[in-house]
Amino acid sequence: MFVTSQGSAYARFRRALEAGNELLILATARELPRVPLEDALRICLLIRGGDPDRYERAAVRWLGRFALEAHNVTIHDLRLAADALDALPERANEAMERLQRLCIAHGVVVGR
Repeated sequence: MFVTSQGSAYARFRRALEAGNELLILATARELPRVPLEDALRICLLIRGGDPDRYERAAVRWLGRFALEAHNVTIHDLRLAADALDALPERANEAMERLQRLCIAHGVVVGR
């Protein structure tokens, strides 16, 4: 694998996340074979104020991945996660707290 002076694709993606640049985040995410679930949640958080359709698609994808990848997820957990994702654009702090609690409870690493 060739690594430029800019670093690996994942390192560029992480820098884009830290910078909060939506277009750069989406461009660098496309370079990755797979975006970790916790990073996909951060993408949702960062794009929530932009294009509502883009946010909706990202949130639905995250919810589906959470259902498949997290440990012992119930329908109730999915309802809680969906409600939190729905609230994220208007009440980000409260919604992210709920999503982080769900992630921690189901073995998804958060807060790197």
